[in-house]
Amino acid sequence: MSEAAPRPIDRHLFAGFLRQHRGAAVAVAGWSLLEAVPALASGLLVAAALDRGFLAGRPAEGLFWIGLLGAAMVFRALMTRTLTPWLGRLVEPLRDELVTAVAAGAVHRAAAGARDAAGEGVARLTVQVETVRALVSALLRSARQLGVSLLMAFAGLAALSAPVAALTLPPVLLTLLLCAPRLRVLARRQRRQLRAEEGLTAAAGETFDGIRDVVACGAQDRVADDLSARITDHRDAVRAVARAASANTLLVSLGSHLPLLVLLLAAPRLLDRGALSVGELLGATSYLISGVAPALRSLVAVLGSWGVQLATVLGQLSRSTPQGSRGPAEGQGRATSPRSPRSPDLSLVNVGYAYGPGAAPVIDRLSLDIPAGSHLTVVGPSGAGKSTLTTLLAGLAAPDDGRLTLGGVPVTELDRTWLHRAVTLIPQEAYVFTGTVRDNLSYLRPGARDADLLASATAVGARALVDRLGGLDAPVGLDGPPLSSGERQLVALARAHVSPASVVLLDEACCHLDPAAEERAERAFAARGTTLVVVAHRISSALRAPRILVLDGERTAIGTHAQLLDGSPLYADLVGHWVAAGTP
Repeated sequence: MSEAAPRPIDRHLFAGFLRQHRGAAVAVAGWSLLEAVPALASGLLVAAALDRGFLAGRPAEGLFWIGLLGAAMVFRALMTRTLTPWLGRLVEPLRDELVTAVAAGAVHRAAAGARDAAGEGVARLTVQVETVRALVSALLRSARQLGVSLLMAFAGLAALSAPVAALTLPPVLLTLLLCAPRLRVLARRQRRQLRAEEGLTAAAGETFDGIRDVVACGAQDRVADDLSARITDHRDAVRAVARAASANTLLVSLGSHLPLLVLLLAAPRLLDRGALSVGELLGATSYLISGVAPALRSLVAVLGSWGVQLATVLGQLSRSTPQGSRGPAEGQGRATSPRSPRSPDLSLVNVGYAYGPGAAPVIDRLSLDIPAGSHLTVVGPSGAGKSTLTTLLAGLAAPDDGRLTLGGVPVTELDRTWLHRAVTLIPQEAYVFTGTVRDNLSYLRPGARDADLLASATAVGARALVDRLGGLDAPVGLDGPPLSSGERQLVALARAHVSPASVVLLDEACCHLDPAAEERAERAFAARGTTLVVVAHRISSALRAPRILVLDGERTAIGTHAQLLDGSPLYADLVGHWVAAGTP
């Protein structure tokens, strides 16, 4: 069953968004033109006040024209107030559209086997999407107003005096032309800064997540050097952005004053020839000083900061969707010829997997057979690759090396619909979604009978919880009472137990339960007769399994409890630690 890929974050997304919200976009454009009426009329009113009023000996008429200018300012304030809600009708739906696109892209990439560095996805969904919303809002408030005001000011200047407009327009256009390549330079440097920020976030996250292993291996100096290099790269990127922004600001400051200088140099000749009156000269000066110059400076400054930031962040976000993302390696994470195996036998031959091209393998040359219906428990120290193994077995990631098959079919060639029904993985942090208890328990088996749901809840020890909540129709999640971590695990265990899965992977799925409840749940899954792989939270899980896998890099071993006590020093130490601690 094929699924539609999420929409890429590019100009087509924004074009579609504007078409969908055409009414709000047209309203914003219309109110923006009305808001810019003072920019259009200011110079004309000043010229009329002087030529027809004060200089003509009619001060009352001069005051009338000045009063109209004041009324135009009041009109602008009213238009701004009317316009603001329409801006919100564009900005807020855009954020929802971006969140949907980024989240869908993340799920699509994960399903396809692509991997992001730790922290990148979080930065995109939390920081970068909110940054886009804030930048779009700021640009709609500022750049929109400044751009329309600049155009209206030149329209008014042209209506006032065509020769003056012809003299002052070229310097403005020249400034904009010179700024355009500078903005591209600024955009490149800001993209580098954002990549450095993501890299620093990812490196810091990996370091802090594995700080105990860093200390245990005595690698503090090396890790500190790596982080220091990331910090230095980020610092250099920030400084490069600051230099480019400063150069741009200097260029615009000079260019914004050039039209006024041209006007002052040309004014004596225009006045002598009668091509310009005193009132028109002051009106033109008003346009340039209070309209064109500040609007030009502010517009370029806004585009050089918020505009470039927006383009940079959108470029980063586009990596999370199919058009701009780094897809999986050829043949990885997607079925080139979807197949459904006849049996759920699992086989790993020299399987290797690493979190990144330059990282040490977490799983290294692992060979293992898990026959259908067997029960295997996995133990090992933190960071040994236990959760990574369950991720590979579930088909959520493809091995970098070796061969992993389910029923003789490589996981990269499995029909994904079949795989999602045949294999169920329960992670350590169980998820209960908003709905009823029935919705949660039947999620992996739609249409399951109530009797089957209650039977599975009873088997794993969740029946008392279901009764306490009020039965299968009781609300849970946001609409229901708060559940503890252990209660959420019971719901997830019952959900997996009632599912049609022939392979169940429990990745410390009972860690929040007491030992007796953990034992009951594991025995319930073992009694199903399907394949069961348990990542042990307590050593007692290993004692209940016919076979035990000890993951520890090159010292990986597999056998029974008795065999591993004699043949695996690590397993003997783990058992001795738990026995000495008096923990079942």
